[in-house]
Amino acid sequence: MKDEISFENNEVNVQSLPQIEQLKLVAISSKHRMANLGINILLTLLALIIALFVHFQNFMPISPNAVKTVPIICVILALILLGKTIFGFFADKRKFYALRNQDLSYISGLIFKKAVTQPILRIQHVELKRGPIDRKLGLAKIQVFSAGGATHTFEIPGLEVDTAESIRQFILDHKDVVHHG
Repeated sequence: MKDEISFENNEVNVQSLPQIEQLKLVAISSKHRMANLGINILLTLLALIIALFVHFQNFMPISPNAVKTVPIICVILALILLGKTIFGFFADKRKFYALRNQDLSYISGLIFKKAVTQPILRIQHVELKRGPIDRKLGLAKIQVFSAGGATHTFEIPGLEVDTAESIRQFILDHKDVVHHG
């Protein structure tokens, strides 16, 4: 007598599933938001200074048409960079993460909301990164790599160093734990 293999494919009640809105989200550090704001303002000013320098320089002749268009280009450049700066500031306020026993989530987006959840068991490795500005402010970012992926699945920026190290260690301690029901 052959062993019968039972296959089931039951329907799932979508309303009974956990909702992402129920996650206890933690915002990234306000130091990260302010640093990004400062960097964007400095880059905007630098771009405008370069454009004005080109306009008022005396060592290379500029055609009369170009002399008329440089101020227009400066205004357009300023508006674009100012818009990027303002957008970035408000977008950084919409970056959150949540760590649970079984997964790590990252949610971002001002206009288009993006939510990424990675089961801890599927995390191949975690990198903690700190650039010079991050080091100065006591911040770090975590890059999460999933099994089978060549690049990181997602990155959580603007974490306090102690928090980033704790999250990394939690994942490393729990990523190989198999839970049997």
